[in-house]
Amino acid sequence: MSNRTPHQDRIIKNYYRNRDSIGLQKAQEAITELYLSEGKKRETVWKRLVSHLEKAGLDAKQIKHLREQDDPALVAEAIAKLS
Repeated sequence: MSNRTPHQDRIIKNYYRNRDSIGLQKAQEAITELYLSEGKKRETVWKRLVSHLEKAGLDAKQIKHLREQDDPALVAEAIAKLS
């Protein structure tokens, strides 16, 4: 038996139904941060960005390539193809 209310169940269902679009939006926000960050902050932004790109539906090979290139413009192009 679930300890959640029907309202909480709907929230959870909606989250998983819209997970890819949420990931896409968060990835777009992280790209802006990536343009502005340097050093350790940039590494932190990349960690979050990789997670968001996975949720948005990008395959692991492409994410690895983007990470190695470390170019926000390439990431923005890849995201534009998803939307």
